[in-house]
Amino acid sequence: MMTQRYSMIARASRLAGALLLGATLSSAALASKPLVTGVDATFAPHAMPKLGGGIQGFNVDLGHALARQLGTTIEIEGTEFSGLIPGMNAGKYDFVLAPTTVTEERAKNMWFSEGYLNTDYSFVVAASTPSFDSLDALKGKTIALNKGSVYEAWARENASKYGFKYDVYATNADALQAVQSGRAFANMAGNTVSAWAVKQNPKVKVAFTLSTGRVWALAFRFGDKETRDKVSMALKCLKQDGTIARLSEKWFGVTPEKGSVPVTVGVGHGVPGIEGYDPTPVELKCD
Repeated sequence: MMTQRYSMIARASRLAGALLLGATLSSAALASKPLVTGVDATFAPHAMPKLGGGIQGFNVDLGHALARQLGTTIEIEGTEFSGLIPGMNAGKYDFVLAPTTVTEERAKNMWFSEGYLNTDYSFVVAASTPSFDSLDALKGKTIALNKGSVYEAWARENASKYGFKYDVYATNADALQAVQSGRAFANMAGNTVSAWAVKQNPKVKVAFTLSTGRVWALAFRFGDKETRDKVSMALKCLKQDGTIARLSEKWFGVTPEKGSVPVTVGVGHGVPGIEGYDPTPVELKCD
């Protein structure tokens, strides 16, 4: 009982300290130009290299739109996903722009905006491999995953249950290459990423998609309420004015359905039911 009490006190102290630190860091970050953030530059079509240098993609466009709404500019660094969250927590990034799946486990160490896209898990296989309708098809197989991603966490939790092995790679592009070279049976990634990959490469196809009910959101330092709420407000404005929907059409070829996450403005800040959520109704202030 005493141990539990001390744990609760320690957690409350950690949150109070994080809120104070977050306010200090975010005030400086948002007052200066530009905002600094990062993406996985191999996670097409969310972020990928472009001819002539630089990066492009859904999340790159999203970042610049957020900056315009906030009246500032933004620097977007391309790196491996596994380095983004540690970089944010170390103060290198103001927030993580890369698609970050919201989970209860992650919410213990970071805060989130509301979701801006739904995300399901797709399995990409060689084009000659039969499609399947059950995870049981993974038994005895090896799947390739992006290191540090939610897909790695899912594989770790489910490998013994379904009898598969998994290998992790620095980038999803490397994981996909493992499928093409025969080193892996399937590459597991987000549905938008997988759809883009098979559109660009006729040698692979989506064999199965697992519905998750999860969303992608922007990630912030734990307790950094000021930065989270300001960027979250900008995100809400981009939903309301149709920017998110237009970016979906541009990069995914999909018009979001009425009532779906990309076009639905949340009541408060964050994701309901997830730590860090503030249910206080928000009055939109959009430029």
